Amino acid sequence: MTKDVSTAQQNWIREQERHRRHIRLGRFLLLCGFLLAWEGSVSLGWLNDFIFSSPTRILSTFVALARDGSIFRHIGFTLSETLISFTLVTVLGLAAAMLLWRYRLAAEILEPCLVTLNSLPKSALAPLLIVWLGNNARTIIVSAVSIAVFGSAVSLLTQFREADTDKIRLIRSLGGGTRDILFKVLLPGSLPALIANMKVNIGLCLIGVIIGEMLVCRNGLGYLIIYGSQVFKLDYILLSIFILCVIAMALYRVVGTLEKRVQT
Repeated sequence: MTKDVSTAQQNWIREQERHRRHIRLGRFLLLCGFLLAWEGSVSLGWLNDFIFSSPTRILSTFVALARDGSIFRHIGFTLSETLISFTLVTVLGLAAAMLLWRYRLAAEILEPCLVTLNSLPKSALAPLLIVWLGNNARTIIVSAVSIAVFGSAVSLLTQFREADTDKIRLIRSLGGGTRDILFKVLLPGSLPALIANMKVNIGLCLIGVIIGEMLVCRNGLGYLIIYGSQVFKLDYILLSIFILCVIAMALYRVVGTLEKRVQT
């Protein structure tokens, strides 16, 4: 009986692995098909290569920018600012949620403000941030943090409020205090929500950094996009967009790997 179950499990594992291979192959073929159709449409004259560029032109643009190292400098600026913003959003959002849960009156007073700030288009704050903080990387980071931190705090606070009340009563009946409830019930129980928040926030921080670079910086992929539009070098724009897609997928994959390790 044990042998039959073990064989069935092995067959199921092989089937799941085969299914994952098919998914990866399908995605790869879809990407290749898209690039071939794009290149072929430009080569046949169906698309204007000046407006739509082409995969080969984008590749040659990357090689040209890689020779002087400028593309790596732009990628480095965008990636570092995104990681700094993401770290600040995670820490500040979690700290704000913990404080608001601890002080109920403050939460009732401030929660509508947080919701309003989260709904406010952050690009409207950009001119003020430039005046207050100057034309520098600090403005970009603050802009990126402002996009995600309010929503993160509200989401985590809601998760804290939905914690298991029976466990909280049990800790209080055993003489435990607020600190015990926070670190033994709320935080462990909210870990999936925290990871889910991180998945969303990594993308929001990247968006905020790009918006900031478009407005106040002379480095980064956001600046390269604006520069390309100003001098009509659309290859720069499409190359930057492609690199941003790669960065977004890589960062999301890193958070997904962290989630799997936490779950195991």
